[in-house]
Amino acid sequence: MADATRYADKAFLGHPRGLAWLSFSEVWERFSYYGMQALLVLYMTHYLLLPGHIEHVAGFGPFRAVIESAYGPLSPQALASVIFGLYAGLVYLTPIAGGLLADRFIGRTRAVIAGAVLMAAGHFLMAFEASFLLALLCLLIGIGCFKGNIATQVGELYAADDPRRADAYQIYMLGIQLAVIVSPLVCGTLGQVYGWHWGFGAAGVGMLIGLAVYLSGRAWLPPEAPILRGKARIARAPLAAGEGRTVLVLALIVPVLALGSVGNSEIFNAYLVWGEANYQLVFFGKTMPITWILSFSSIISAATIVLTVMFWRWWAKRWTEPDEITKLTIGVGIAALAPLTLAAAAALVAATGQKVGLGWAVAFELINDFGFANFFPVGLALFSRAAPKALRGMMIGVFYLHLFIGNMLVGWLGGLLERMPGTAFWLMHSGLITVAAMILLGMRSAAGKVLAPTAEPSGEVVYAA
Repeated sequence: MADATRYADKAFLGHPRGLAWLSFSEVWERFSYYGMQALLVLYMTHYLLLPGHIEHVAGFGPFRAVIESAYGPLSPQALASVIFGLYAGLVYLTPIAGGLLADRFIGRTRAVIAGAVLMAAGHFLMAFEASFLLALLCLLIGIGCFKGNIATQVGELYAADDPRRADAYQIYMLGIQLAVIVSPLVCGTLGQVYGWHWGFGAAGVGMLIGLAVYLSGRAWLPPEAPILRGKARIARAPLAAGEGRTVLVLALIVPVLALGSVGNSEIFNAYLVWGEANYQLVFFGKTMPITWILSFSSIISAATIVLTVMFWRWWAKRWTEPDEITKLTIGVGIAALAPLTLAAAAALVAATGQKVGLGWAVAFELINDFGFANFFPVGLALFSRAAPKALRGMMIGVFYLHLFIGNMLVGWLGGLLERMPGTAFWLMHSGLITVAAMILLGMRSAAGKVLAPTAEPSGEVVYAA
């Protein structure tokens, strides 16, 4: 599709048709990812790592020896936790390699297809004890090829100065939130009630559906230059003047985003422990598991993304819509207020000796998720637009590093919950996020011109024998 036609396309909610195909593909990829992740620790703890099963895992002896050389002897529960942590951390590192592979060698479309095939294979291999480690390897490589490159293609649907870009990523994230709500219920129920292989198989089927959707919509995706066969290879255009400075600024933003994400990342860690001890977990007269908070969080997150998209569309009709760095600063500033509600709840618990109602959870989730709606998707939009064309896929992978760093930081911060009063613990989180917002505000002034939309280099493809 010609650029002029593609940029003028408004067939899907005011956006190009390609956004619908990419978003729906990502919904199924996230369905498979979160469905498998919901089962992983339970599968290892209750089945795979127990005597009679662990012996069947190919290569597990040397693998366990390497892990325990760093962590010491581990029980099945502790070993499962470490393996899960390594997997969850590496998920945010492999997109860098996947982006570089697409940028320099095979192109984004081939990388996404290869990633989808590898992920589907990984999910199906999870159904067999012997292939557990191979399954994790396939999933890590597949996610690396798929995740960053399909997100990059979303940005490539738009011209460099198209203000719809951030709105597009918010719609894209809305689909992901729906997958987060549904996948643990489907795959988790199948795995725990009917058998582990049914849950993992459902994740694999979901990934195949995602691949089919992606292939069906190829005509509406951003065009790529043809790749020559044999000895020929792609030689991408080098960085233009000033683009090295842009890369540096984007790289400097990553640790700031990591600091700003600690409140949201804590939801999957110490927040659950604190909430179980401090919330009145009664829902329609019955005590509910604390893990229901996660599905509850995803529902609120989906709603806040929709409301945020509507708000910025309303704003754009009346005033100039802010650029991405400004929206990021606003999002992180809002997110800094969320832990204050938990600090207030903790102070109330300390003063009365009684657990607080779930209204405090609602308040926390609403504030946090309104901040998140102007944080993660807007960050994706910034990196996809501002990154040099020659390194765009890799830089999207660099953007995901903030989640790796943030999760590592949260892992350490969460350990302080046992040693700190709840009020101080959550005030600490609010303070850290506030620091990130202040740094972003300073960077907005200092680096705004570097990140401002400019005409893209031609990205002419040169073929070398």
